[in-house]
Amino acid sequence: MRESETTQQEAGEPRIARVLFLCLLAFVLLISSVGFAGADELRLSDLIEEALRKSPEVLASESRAVSAGYRPPQAGSLPDPMIMFGYQNEGWERYTYGKEPDAQWMFSVSQMFPFPGKLSLKEEMARQDAEGASILHESVKLKTIARIRELYYDLFLAYKNIDLIKDRTALFSRIEEAALARYSSGMGLQQEVLMAQTEKYMLLEKEEMQKQKIQSLEAMLNSAVGRDVNSPLGRPAEQTLSLQGKSLEELLNKAYEHSPEIRARQRMVAAAEARVKMAEKEYYPDLTIAASYFTRGGDEFDDMWSLTTTMNIPIFYRTKQRQAVLEAKAALAESQRMLEATRLMIASAIRETYSMWKTAERLTDLYKNGLVPKTYQDFESALAGYTNGKTEAITVINRLKALIDLEILYWSQVAEREKASARFEAMTGTVGTGGTVQ
Repeated sequence: MRESETTQQEAGEPRIARVLFLCLLAFVLLISSVGFAGADELRLSDLIEEALRKSPEVLASESRAVSAGYRPPQAGSLPDPMIMFGYQNEGWERYTYGKEPDAQWMFSVSQMFPFPGKLSLKEEMARQDAEGASILHESVKLKTIARIRELYYDLFLAYKNIDLIKDRTALFSRIEEAALARYSSGMGLQQEVLMAQTEKYMLLEKEEMQKQKIQSLEAMLNSAVGRDVNSPLGRPAEQTLSLQGKSLEELLNKAYEHSPEIRARQRMVAAAEARVKMAEKEYYPDLTIAASYFTRGGDEFDDMWSLTTTMNIPIFYRTKQRQAVLEAKAALAESQRMLEATRLMIASAIRETYSMWKTAERLTDLYKNGLVPKTYQDFESALAGYTNGKTEAITVINRLKALIDLEILYWSQVAEREKASARFEAMTGTVGTGGTVQ
């Protein structure tokens, strides 16, 4: 009996082991799936599309543009006609309608007609203002896109720095192992071990600082997109912009032609020119035509009608119309100078950004193909020398710290280059497919 129970127990143990194994496997797969779901890449195009739909600043500028689009028809319409009705009685003692010739009910309709050309100029002013508001909405969208791209690449850089720190922590571990080996053999000092460990812990401190920076950047990015600041974001995917070999002159010409700020200023100049013409039109009178009907009642008195025209006489033109023309011309001069100032400002910003972009391009090439590989070789040589007792520990540590600094600078310049490319889009007003400057 005991033998059968033992046999059953031994047969049940593999089943329990298989069940435990399957449970463990299911747990691992569950954790892996959760980890994978939380590690979705953050795509720049998705953020931009969402921002254009949800950003409060973009939506507010869109509402301003839509609101301004309703003004031209209003400005080009005639003033509302006036309707008058009343009663005229003869005497105070009794109601004399139909009994006295001057007792009558009066009805009148009048319409004011501005001097020819005034309405079209008013509509033109409103139309230019509406087009300016629409262009400013375009500018807000471009600036929002540029802002999101800059924050995106700052976030990308923070994640890259964490990767770099984790990779280089392993190199400090190699130094630590070499120091421990030398200390164990009596060739090195305990101070060298502590020095290597301290530098490794300092890297961990930098990693925590980068994690805090990621949280701050995610909050700013969510705010720019129009999300709640605590909305989760994944890791940015590696995505770059490209100037496609555009020269400085080509970029300047693109900006002069397509920049929303310049185009908005041009609309302001056009509206100011229309205001000058409108002010000059105010020298001419407006006409008001009125048609009246008078009913006197009874068979003895015939009804009457009248058609009258009135007009204003601008006799105070020296202090009114002339001053309005001078004011409009001064405003036009201001708009023209502001247009020129905007062109100079855009040109200056493009030149500065282009210089930054070219510098970042040269530095990334220098770091990637020159300084980083050479410094890594220098570190490996110093580590080998330290292992053999030919180099001091501080030399190896300094070589590794220099390598880390150069790699951080490399990725910083990569991010600066892409951020400069994003700023070009906002200034030139051209965005191509895939995020490239046209």
